[in-house]
Amino acid sequence: MAATMIVDLDHLLATPIYNPLRCSIGFHPLHRLIPIAIYAIACLIPKTRLLGIGLIIHMILDSIDCQITNQVWYV
Repeated sequence: MAATMIVDLDHLLATPIYNPLRCSIGFHPLHRLIPIAIYAIACLIPKTRLLGIGLIIHMILDSIDCQITNQVWYV
């Protein structure tokens, strides 16, 4: 599940790469609705279940970060 942190490589495509006030959800390509739906589907397939769960947990934590830093809730 720790390998799911590689999804944050899409942050390298942003300018600037790091912005403490930017919300990842909805901004970065792998943090948008369609990829998140794919991660949810991966949770249902036995061979990709752990990967899917790890990615969904990652998105939930990023969503919580958006709430804490910007008072914006993304689900």
